[in-house]
Amino acid sequence: MFRKICLALAATLFMAGAAWADPIEGNWKTQAGETAAIGGNGTFSITLKSGKYAGKTIGSLKAAGDNKYAGNITDPANDKTYSGKATLSGTSLKMSGCVLGGLICKSQTWHKL
Repeated sequence: MFRKICLALAATLFMAGAAWADPIEGNWKTQAGETAAIGGNGTFSITLKSGKYAGKTIGSLKAAGDNKYAGNITDPANDKTYSGKATLSGTSLKMSGCVLGGLICKSQTWHKL
């Protein structure tokens, strides 16, 4: 009986651990159709997994509260780095990169795979 309780408790804790994983982590389909992987612990790196720039790290984000993230985003085509932010809404991630203190921004929406 004790063993069954221990196994049930262990299974519950294992499942809870999976639920505590940050929702931004995982594979995302970019607006251009490439796959980007987001992972990390506290600081989340963004690495392209497919396309012309596969293997290139293009960003670094930290949680900024309520499904919002902030950090840096790099355009892989020209290697320019911009102030970046991301907002998670369900299985969609709106990514934005800005210059001139947010005066000029570009954004795109990614979808979780």
